[in-house]
Amino acid sequence: MSKFFQAFFSGLLITFMLDFFLFLGIFQNYIRYHEIDLYYNILFADNQNIYIFTLGTLLFGFIITYINQTKLSLIVIGIFLTITLSSLLSPIGEKFGEVLLMQKNITLHDNLHTYVGDAYYTGRKTVTFYEQTLKKVIILDKNKLIK
Repeated sequence: MSKFFQAFFSGLLITFMLDFFLFLGIFQNYIRYHEIDLYYNILFADNQNIYIFTLGTLLFGFIITYINQTKLSLIVIGIFLTITLSSLLSPIGEKFGEVLLMQKNITLHDNLHTYVGDAYYTGRKTVTFYEQTLKKVIILDKNKLIK
């Protein structure tokens, strides 16, 4: 039973570390690039996928604790660490941000207007939106949008 907890907490630590650097790269190279007014902790907390995080925790914990081949463990973790740390490079971090956060070619409506463009980031209260007709970034209040 204690080996299970050791695996769980080891996997949790590795997954949290990888997750932290992934979102740090997205914050530096996507959020700041598009000048989205967002605090890092909100980005980190609001965009977690609990299923992927849990799967990563179990996978890394199993690899570290139950597989007795240090080379294999280091290779697997090294590959994931390399992928995650690559988000700190500008073009890669921006691409990760686009894949995870951007919604392309969408239409949003409020009581007065229809907006066509790309949603750079959908937050708790606002949507940072690039409007194609205006050719500029606008901030839309989520409460005023019609679904």
